[in-house]
Amino acid sequence: MKLFKAQADAGDIVLLFADESEALTHPYLARAWAKKGADLRVPAPGQAQKIAMMGSLDYVGRKLIVTTSRTKRSADFIEHLQALDRLYGPRPGTPTKPVILVLDNGPIHVSKASRAALAERAHWLTVEWLPKYAPELNAIEIVWGDLKARHLAHSTFIDLDSLETTIHHAVADWNSTRNSDPLDRQRIPA
Repeated sequence: MKLFKAQADAGDIVLLFADESEALTHPYLARAWAKKGADLRVPAPGQAQKIAMMGSLDYVGRKLIVTTSRTKRSADFIEHLQALDRLYGPRPGTPTKPVILVLDNGPIHVSKASRAALAERAHWLTVEWLPKYAPELNAIEIVWGDLKARHLAHSTFIDLDSLETTIHHAVADWNSTRNSDPLDRQRIPA
């Protein structure tokens, strides 16, 4: 991983950390105080619903790319790969940097359909598989926590559409604050 990071810093490759997460219509509690042993609960109407977030973090560009869906299936991961095609894939007449995609061994990443979609992109996209049960090696995990704690915490959403809109606004806000000063590189641990 150190070699990939050095190559990305030198501009030789594009290094992307990818994973998925979920956001709920019911409140996510972050940094809340309570008496020891107290069960923190916030009353929320109805049944909690969720939106799946498929994301990739550009290590050098510090850009978060997120696609959302109502399910967390291989088809949703393939849709995210199509978004990466549009951003990083080869274009006629322009040179392309090799892209390294760091992935865990989640079921939607290793399914037959996902493997076939990754194989179609093998001429420009290389997958670096993380060991099982090692989320600390994936830099996007920190971003998910930050996104949820700063933008989605302590809020109840009326429906999935309002939650999805908030997620996309939060990603745009995260990207603009992280990229406001290119000389002030904020540390992304991995």
